[in-house]
Amino acid sequence: MAGLAEAGAVTALPELSQRALLWRRMRGHKGFLAGATLLVLIILASLLAPWIAPHDPYAQDLTKRMIPPIWEASGQWAHPLGTDNLGRDYLSRVLWGGQISLLIGLSVMVISGFIGAGLGLAAGYFGGRIDLAITFIITTRLALPVVLVALAVVAMISGSLLVVILILGLLKWDRFAVVMRSATQQVRGLDYVAAAEAAGASTPRIILREVLPNVAPQLIVVATVEAASAILLEAALSFLGLGVQPPLPSWGLMISEAKAYMFFSFWLIAIPGSALALLVLAINLVGDGLRDVLAPDGRA
Repeated sequence: MAGLAEAGAVTALPELSQRALLWRRMRGHKGFLAGATLLVLIILASLLAPWIAPHDPYAQDLTKRMIPPIWEASGQWAHPLGTDNLGRDYLSRVLWGGQISLLIGLSVMVISGFIGAGLGLAAGYFGGRIDLAITFIITTRLALPVVLVALAVVAMISGSLLVVILILGLLKWDRFAVVMRSATQQVRGLDYVAAAEAAGASTPRIILREVLPNVAPQLIVVATVEAASAILLEAALSFLGLGVQPPLPSWGLMISEAKAYMFFSFWLIAIPGSALALLVLAINLVGDGLRDVLAPDGRA
């Protein structure tokens, strides 16, 4: 019994030291800490919007339209960030708009990640004709410009939150597929995969238990990049009037609604634009930090 306990302690030590090293790298990476802190603050502000938003984001009051923010001379503390052209509280709409951006980023990341990771794992593990077929599909997808295809499809179907999520999710899986295919090809020939095959493990078990955990770091990094890209694409579609439709408080839609007042009330564009930029910056800092933390020696 003592021997078994010692063996278990010996096998647990490498895993424990690896986790401690990972946490140490995270704590020592300034970019990752800054991005993670900013991202957590944005997530908390968005999730707590029903309780911390001072007003209903959909409530209109034309008698209070175009109130400037509090740093302007005629600003009011009842509306710290002012009101829009329909008298809606801007702070409340910015807080609720964060929920839409985060929902789109997360949903698109999950949909595209499931499609792309599945294709990439299959191509990299099986190779041969399956790899050729999936590579042809990836090449075909890369030949299609995402923005133009999304604009055309949304224009035909009509824009809505669900339509935007589905279209972006079905268009943005190519990077997942390319990265996962390459990573799986590298892991496919390693000894532990061959040992699992020799032991008689089934193909799904090998892929899920041996291959996928070892390519997960690359998957996580790609997921952060695609989430930020999806948020920007949604904002672009909403700005063009083909994304999220009024009265939902999308940041891109808020910028679109304020473009007629940009020379007179610049803050109507600056506030949602700054929120959008901070969210994308936070996600990119987290992704860049994860790349350095998970593979610190892999950068040129």
